[in-house]
Amino acid sequence: MNEAHAKRLLSSYKRWTGEELLPINERLPLLKQLNEADIVILSHGTEADPILNYGNNRAMEVWEMSREQFLSTPSRLTAEPMAREERAAFLEAVTSKGYINDYTGIRISATGRRFYIENATVWNVVDEQGQYCGQAASFRSIRQVD
Repeated sequence: MNEAHAKRLLSSYKRWTGEELLPINERLPLLKQLNEADIVILSHGTEADPILNYGNNRAMEVWEMSREQFLSTPSRLTAEPMAREERAAFLEAVTSKGYINDYTGIRISATGRRFYIENATVWNVVDEQGQYCGQAASFRSIRQVD
């Protein structure tokens, strides 16, 4: 990911929610601030089977993946197989409304560890001309599935 994508994530979040995703220090590169944030931030592109195109350090930890592995993973594979249809319907709702917050759902890490993401915000990412270029998600809270 580059600084332009970092700006799109932040500006798209503000566009849909009216809030800032993170408090930004103008003296530091945006990408560094996103990578080091204490919340999970990730995004995927617009492919027919969208591929993850960004995950910050917290996302790598939560999904137990290397950056290389993460950035080659179809985003649908971050959810359990039985939850993928529900996830697809949810993402379609995000596409039509712009964003949804307070989402909770089960996800699965690369090692098979199951966990709930709680109170996630998922939003459409748009470029400088307002063209759709993917979706992003952010959340603070996870808990293990028993």
